[in-house]
Amino acid sequence: MTAMADICEARRVAVPGLTAEPIDTHYLEAGTGEPVVLLHGSGPGVSAWANWQHTIPGLAKQFRVLAPDTVGYGATSRPEDIVYSLSTWTDHIVGFLDAIGLERVSLVGNSLGGRMALDMAERYPDRVRRMVLMGSPGVGMTPTEGLKALRGYTPSSANMRSLLLDYFAVDKSIITDDLVRIRYEASVETFEAYQAMFTDPRHRGSELGITEEQARAIDVPALLVHGREDKVVPVEVSWTMVRLLQNADLHVFARCGHWTQIERADEFVEVVSSFLGE
Repeated sequence: MTAMADICEARRVAVPGLTAEPIDTHYLEAGTGEPVVLLHGSGPGVSAWANWQHTIPGLAKQFRVLAPDTVGYGATSRPEDIVYSLSTWTDHIVGFLDAIGLERVSLVGNSLGGRMALDMAERYPDRVRRMVLMGSPGVGMTPTEGLKALRGYTPSSANMRSLLLDYFAVDKSIITDDLVRIRYEASVETFEAYQAMFTDPRHRGSELGITEEQARAIDVPALLVHGREDKVVPVEVSWTMVRLLQNADLHVFARCGHWTQIERADEFVEVVSSFLGE
């Protein structure tokens, strides 16, 4: 926690409206300027800090950066009466923005976070200034071996190590013992909710599809960022989406997997800062 305190503040805010009780939402904040909200992915053990610890310091030099733990993940509460779905996650973020008094923001979404950004741009376009979609599901997405491995994960240190080594990074050196330990411990704490999101028929966490018509209707300025060797969401998905979205550019990182923001951290911040600063 000391390293985190050096970079940003950890805060909490109650987000009302989705469940009987307000959702106690944990988020990280750093910097000043135009607000940028970072939306993490859906892998086991994920959180705002796990996804964005290498991104927050760089972006905070130019922007006010906020990184919430989406409901069901990290240190945000997991209400018993919640129904996990794309609309639930998106509405949680909209409620989060209302709770902290932000009307319009830029979004940076990783994987599921990118799909949430698309959903916000479709349903709440006036609230999204710009968006970065990093390794995001889109038109033409089909279940990959990497995605199946994510959904089939059961908590153990060995399983977490294999998952990260086999599917997340081209540069295996970034999969350190400390990273494996942190992700494994977090996955144990949130596993019941994680498993329910994608396997319990009461929830609709796997229904993340988007049609060509939906994509063509979105005109929020977008930057798609993808690792060429992504084994979870193939780069071909972003090639399809950049042709469909009205106002989109695409940046592909070679020799990079699903963790662009970690494998190519400095370059990722440079590309994203340039786009968001326009």
